[in-house]
Amino acid sequence: MLVSVIVTTKNEEKNIKNALDSIKAQTYPKANIQIIVVDNNSTDKTKEIAHAYTDMVFNLGPERSAQRNFGVSKAQGEYFLFIDADMILDKNVISDCVQKVQANPNIVGVYVSEVIMGESLFNRIRRFERSFYDKTAIDGVRFIKKASFEAIGGFDEALFGGEDWDMDKRLRALGSTEYVASPVYHNESDLTLIKYLAKKDYYIKSLDEYIAKWGADDIDVKRQFSPYYRFLVVFLEDGKWKRFITLPHLAIGIYFIKFLVGIRFLLRKKG
Repeated sequence: MLVSVIVTTKNEEKNIKNALDSIKAQTYPKANIQIIVVDNNSTDKTKEIAHAYTDMVFNLGPERSAQRNFGVSKAQGEYFLFIDADMILDKNVISDCVQKVQANPNIVGVYVSEVIMGESLFNRIRRFERSFYDKTAIDGVRFIKKASFEAIGGFDEALFGGEDWDMDKRLRALGSTEYVASPVYHNESDLTLIKYLAKKDYYIKSLDEYIAKWGADDIDVKRQFSPYYRFLVVFLEDGKWKRFITLPHLAIGIYFIKFLVGIRFLLRKKG
């Protein structure tokens, strides 16, 4: 089965080669992998580097939802895998995802474990935090059946924050989901606390639209925005508390960062 890997980019000349190399290094048959790069008006060498790996390099903006939908319009695969240019795939990701969906016809999408890269204290806090989110309401499927994607009409291009959650919710209404532990490595080595908060500020702008679409009483929305779930339950459920308490200094760091993000979210809503 052909798998179309859709990579969204914008000024990612530092990362795009690693992302594309990881796709080329997959254990899944290379003849059954299609690489599609959708770039958002990069001013660096992102597109030039991408052309060395695939002829399917396109330019489209303004946001990731539109880029991904456009990539799908050019895709020929029976399955789609969505990644960003600052991500690196474990060599078994595609093989494991295909195996999962072929084993059960009711599966519409697959969650892929995500590991944050970087060695700073901030990176280590983020890596520890993200390790608790796999398969939760805070996660989103990355590997999707073509038929399922088409059935729900793709990504909602009105959203540029929460679009992955929105996609995930609509997919789960169609069928079941699975999970693979073979990770995608997310390179945040250059990300600092200040840059992270600025990034959050940008995406917060669209979260009101996401909440309005599903309603504040929706069970997933409650988990995604409830301090009770985000600050406590997600780290304790399913026995995860045993791992959470092993690194108290990182746990304290998580709460400090979450507190800052929460304050900014509340201030923007008041504004």
